[in-house]
Amino acid sequence: MLAVTGLTACQEQTSGPENPPTAVQVEVAALADYAPAIRLTGEIRPRVESELSFRVAGRITERLVNVGDHVTADQVLARLDPQQQQATVTAAEAAVASAEAVLRQATSSYERQKALLARGFTTQREHDQAEEAYRTAQASRADARARLGTARDHLSDTVLRAGVAGVITARNAEMGQVVQTAQTVFSIAQDGPRDAVFNVNESIFTHELTDPAIALTLVSDPAVTTTGAVREVSPTVDRATGTVRAKVGLAQSPAAMTLGAAVIGEGRLEPRKLVAVPWSALSSGSGQPAVWIVDPQTKAVLLKPITIEGYETGKVFVREGLRPGEIVATGGTQFLRPNQVVAVAKGTAQ
Repeated sequence: MLAVTGLTACQEQTSGPENPPTAVQVEVAALADYAPAIRLTGEIRPRVESELSFRVAGRITERLVNVGDHVTADQVLARLDPQQQQATVTAAEAAVASAEAVLRQATSSYERQKALLARGFTTQREHDQAEEAYRTAQASRADARARLGTARDHLSDTVLRAGVAGVITARNAEMGQVVQTAQTVFSIAQDGPRDAVFNVNESIFTHELTDPAIALTLVSDPAVTTTGAVREVSPTVDRATGTVRAKVGLAQSPAAMTLGAAVIGEGRLEPRKLVAVPWSALSSGSGQPAVWIVDPQTKAVLLKPITIEGYETGKVFVREGLRPGEIVATGGTQFLRPNQVVAVAKGTAQ
């Protein structure tokens, strides 16, 4: 009897009103402007960079500049051993002298034959032979002079000049090295306009910029700034990095933005209308981003997967999975389960 009485007392203690629904804070999903700023780090590069090489093969006997040196257009950078080319010039000069001697003799003979033919003291055949010899001697002298010009050009090609004013950025040969024709010896960054070069994700190019002007800031000194515009975009994706190379032409080149200097480029994309929710609404379902949706009629919750476009301070912008007007739980979601009935906290959207 005592046991029955005790059991009845326990049942009375455990029975009572049902547990109240979990209170959650909610907010109505609404459209908002999404215009993210793009910030990338790049480096200053020359607009034009040339590779310099000798036009003839030979052994380098002099190297007169180093990487980083600024050179003028007519400055000598290196020399080859000119012995072979000088010998060719000497032989060509001798050939010209010989051709001129033959021409003088042929000219004298031709002039004499013309005078004799006019007085009838020679035959037409001898006159024609003298004229042919004269024409041949003229052609031989022209050929010899052309060969001499080529030989002198080859001799001058043993001296490598910059050709343009700029900064030496690479050196690929040393003293005593034998180089071949057109083998790169120096690389030179020409003076003039500069580019800021960035490696960017190709998805950026699917949206337009609000302003085509790109703000550029020197990493080592944020006080040094300038602007630029996208001048060139590579048509292919780099297989190693998966990025596209973009070149931004600098409107002005501050002295502090030297070649190789790191810069930050910043631009803002055109605003787009996307659904925005507070960051506190973000949850996870099956390892993917999701939010809890509250049914306005039944107050039951449903975990809905979403695709996130981007983040801003305090906000998450949703590309897919959420519609404007849906009620999203933003607080008290830690212990929710699908189809659970909740109570909307006071002071939040109903």
